[in-house]
Amino acid sequence: MTTTLLHNARLIDGTGSDPITDAVIVIDDGKITYAGTSADAPETPSAVRVDVGGNTVTPGFFDCHVHLSLPGTKGSPVMAAMVPESYRFFELIGRLKTTVEAGVTTVRDLMGVDVGVRDAVKHGLVEGPRLLVADKMFSQTGGHADFHIPSGLDGTGLIGGVIVDSVDEARKEARALLREGVDVLKVASSGGVTSPSDDPDWLGARTEIVAALVEEADAYGGRKVAAHAIGYAGIRAAVQGGVQSVEHGYALDDELRTEMVQRGQFLVPTLIETLKPDTATPQAVAKSTKWHALAHESIQASVEAGIKVAVGTDAGLVPDHGDTLAELGCLVKFGGMTPMQAIVAGTKTSAELCDVDDTLGTVEAGKLADLVVVKGDPLTDIDSLADKDNILLVLKEGKAVGNRGGYTL
Repeated sequence: MTTTLLHNARLIDGTGSDPITDAVIVIDDGKITYAGTSADAPETPSAVRVDVGGNTVTPGFFDCHVHLSLPGTKGSPVMAAMVPESYRFFELIGRLKTTVEAGVTTVRDLMGVDVGVRDAVKHGLVEGPRLLVADKMFSQTGGHADFHIPSGLDGTGLIGGVIVDSVDEARKEARALLREGVDVLKVASSGGVTSPSDDPDWLGARTEIVAALVEEADAYGGRKVAAHAIGYAGIRAAVQGGVQSVEHGYALDDELRTEMVQRGQFLVPTLIETLKPDTATPQAVAKSTKWHALAHESIQASVEAGIKVAVGTDAGLVPDHGDTLAELGCLVKFGGMTPMQAIVAGTKTSAELCDVDDTLGTVEAGKLADLVVVKGDPLTDIDSLADKDNILLVLKEGKAVGNRGGYTL
């Protein structure tokens, strides 16, 4: 059994408890066996000792809304149509590596990569964060996943869209995806910013379709549904249809906020995508100004209402892969969270959303050793997390997957 001991650490364990100074974390075969004060640490004479230099140790972070198949600012989504499908798999390698080296050890990809990519990472064929995948996104004809364009070309399948116009169609397509082993279903219950034929104010998948997807996901092993929902009508359909998470949620009102709290639903506000115009399509540029401003105005009320807020970014669309931890600064700036609350959102709460909080999300004995060593103290400068040079060491199940600090393990 290999034992590793991190010491001379300041521990933020993800539970929201006060930091522990002079902390020790002991790792045995990929799991945490001790996390606490050095005074109470067990004797481990044979452990590999790693002095982290007084820097901060946090849980591995989550990004609950990414699109690894999309290039962010590094290219155009249109380029996917210009290369063989096999070429696009190789593009994922750098995106996966960049993400995990930035301290994000678990991501939920909500359209664009399938279970094969998830399993390739799981089996060690390619390095990256742990993946939970939706593969496809459901919408109705003319909805957010419908990328028919006036020339007659149809990019719906290319981007990962599935068109369903009835409850029965939704059930059949959901069952096929669930048979393939996806971890979550994704539905668009409102229009979108990027999509060419609708608007976020428009209602997407109706409540009865959302509810049918929720029923199917639950029937197939208790899986959950995430809903793209920006405008009010789409948010209402998502909430009342019973989804696990509302993605974006910019037009939430107090009544729906209260209902989300009562239902135990999560909000993934994707704030860093609102810091720049969406240039993925000409339609997106015009729509993004209005909706991005609303995102900044509404998030604090959602936080104050007590909605469970998890961290997600829409990385690959507007933000670049690896920029996830800038979202924590946005939760503080726009949402009114404390830095500690933002860290909990990106760790413990996100793990709860992804149904992996029994093994991830906090630094506690018995959990997997997904850990990040951060330069300095993010509680005094939450934006420091967004600087990748400050992410000194990333462990995923006890193994180094990023080591800018040059630690000897």
